[in-house]
Amino acid sequence: MARYDAILFDVDGTLIHSSPGILATMEYTFREMGIDPSGIDLTRYLGPPLRRSFGEHFDDEATVEHMVKVYRDRYAVDGCHRCEVFEGVVDMLRQLKDAGILLYTATSKPTTVVTPILEEKGLAEYFTFIGGASEDSSIDTKTAVMQHVLARPELKNARVLMVGDRHDDMRGAANCNVPAAGVLYGYGSKEELAPFEPILLAENCQQLVEHILKD
Repeated sequence: MARYDAILFDVDGTLIHSSPGILATMEYTFREMGIDPSGIDLTRYLGPPLRRSFGEHFDDEATVEHMVKVYRDRYAVDGCHRCEVFEGVVDMLRQLKDAGILLYTATSKPTTVVTPILEEKGLAEYFTFIGGASEDSSIDTKTAVMQHVLARPELKNARVLMVGDRHDDMRGAANCNVPAAGVLYGYGSKEELAPFEPILLAENCQQLVEHILKD
């Protein structure tokens, strides 16, 4: 018997190597706003919500919302196609689903953005529900996204595990009182994830599967 009834997966850095498209779109957005991105460590924006990232550079909400729109418009036509599925992900999802575990996403990407990507990469079929952020700011943080997914009726009293690669994933799990597992092949590091005391820091997908399916 598996240890969990359901798994919530982050997407960027956990299922999909999406940094080339994200970083290229970030560069484009900052240049459109008249900011030279060469002095900005854009890698720290791999994972967190866009509004929080852009809010580090502009105080007024209208400008931040404009940057979000510029980013999303560009990402929809270019950045979203610059991604690849991490090695082992397809086999992992297949094994977990075959074991009767319900699979969900919990991503800071809007559902309208992430769904076509998962469909294009052949991953959408494995998920019971694709959970993501809203286009507006109503469901924007990882905690809010997780709460939205966990509110589904079939997850009432379910044993749930959150899987992600960044501190936002670990913090969201802690805020929702859900155990978390970190993956080290993504964009985070052991030093970033370890303080949250995840139940596992997996070097690869197979380690994660073995832990989840262990009797």
